[in-house]
Amino acid sequence: MEQYYQPEIECASQEQIRVWQDERLVDTVRRVYENVPYYREKMQAVGVTPEDIKSADDLHKLPFITKDDLRDAYPYGLLAKPLSDCVRIQSTSGTTGRRVVAFYTQHDIDLWEDCCARAIMAAGGTKDDVVQVCYGYGLFTGGPGLNGGSHKVGSLTLPMSSGNTDRQIQFMCDLGATILCCTPSYAAYLAESIHERGARGQIKLKAGIFGAEAWTEAMRQDIQDKLGIKAYDIYGLTEISGPGVSFECSAQTGMHINEDHFIAEIIDPNTGEVLPDGEKGELVFTSITKEAFPLIRYRTRDICVLSREKCPCGRTHVKMSKPMGRSDDMLIIKGVNVFPSQIESVLLSKGYPANYQIVVTRENNSDQLEVQVEMTQEMFSDTVGQIAGREKELVDAMKAMLGIYAKVRLVSPKAIARSEGKAVRVIDKRNLY
Repeated sequence: MEQYYQPEIECASQEQIRVWQDERLVDTVRRVYENVPYYREKMQAVGVTPEDIKSADDLHKLPFITKDDLRDAYPYGLLAKPLSDCVRIQSTSGTTGRRVVAFYTQHDIDLWEDCCARAIMAAGGTKDDVVQVCYGYGLFTGGPGLNGGSHKVGSLTLPMSSGNTDRQIQFMCDLGATILCCTPSYAAYLAESIHERGARGQIKLKAGIFGAEAWTEAMRQDIQDKLGIKAYDIYGLTEISGPGVSFECSAQTGMHINEDHFIAEIIDPNTGEVLPDGEKGELVFTSITKEAFPLIRYRTRDICVLSREKCPCGRTHVKMSKPMGRSDDMLIIKGVNVFPSQIESVLLSKGYPANYQIVVTRENNSDQLEVQVEMTQEMFSDTVGQIAGREKELVDAMKAMLGIYAKVRLVSPKAIARSEGKAVRVIDKRNLY
């Protein structure tokens, strides 16, 4: 029996969804034009005024917003409400260490938590469930989003945050957690740890809601088999709100986008041309209910496909496929956004040449990041102890910049292959898509 948190919205007719989108888009465009000089200037640059936007059919007339805009407007340049109306920020890393900061009014948080509640109920959650949230809390959106969604459903919520596996398993067993929320790689790690401890018979999990990083169908099946659960995908990004922008239902054939809050487009990443449903391209989102930080035509850089095929779950909102790659050079490692430019800035600040290679692997379902860095001729003559000290210094600097551990290996000058064309900076061996 399929469950819905807000059935009148989740199962609304296509016509009703369209009415909401048209009205809310027109209102949002007018609001940002009047209250956000950054948006007004972007719109004026392409000769568009709010009067030109009469429905979602006119969305293509508006300019795109990118991560570069968020960096240029940091921290308050895209704020559409007085700061006194905002009650929280969430944040993610930016391309060169300047963070993306998203603002929320209390109303924004309520709507975001509604979206996460929809995801939990789509995974079979009710007020009788115990939801164990092992996403990170703090600036990262994963923990706060699912935590709030679980409260909305009325489930007992275990705000565990990430790490401390012994405690995770103890609480899981003692409190009878039934729904697990974390990254897929941590779910796989927990599954292995539970088996090692012989605790498989003590857990009561029935479902998992896993997101924040790419994972394959094979990995899903492995987690489902080892934990005896059904594993559901969830998608989101801090810039748009956080997890719950879209979520999987019992059909497990793509994630329903909450179209009453977000309008999705697929574009050709090279030309910006809008592509029809069913074609693969870059996903673009427009927020139509956000008060503090509404983004219009935000380029996610995620490559995917939209489908309006009727879903057996009864939900009528468009589905997006799992992201099939990126149109930029961002990597998602253990749920953290990592840009080669961040690593490059650390190396240059420490006096290293900008010749490096990033190697990403996945061992036992856990991402491993190694940065191979060429030494200068002078460094190459250092003792083994000095080189080890240099590697440790870089490991600490990378951790400060990225927020995660990266192994650093210093190699001899000219050891990294040169390329005639674009330098091959990233070797991703994870086979994620």
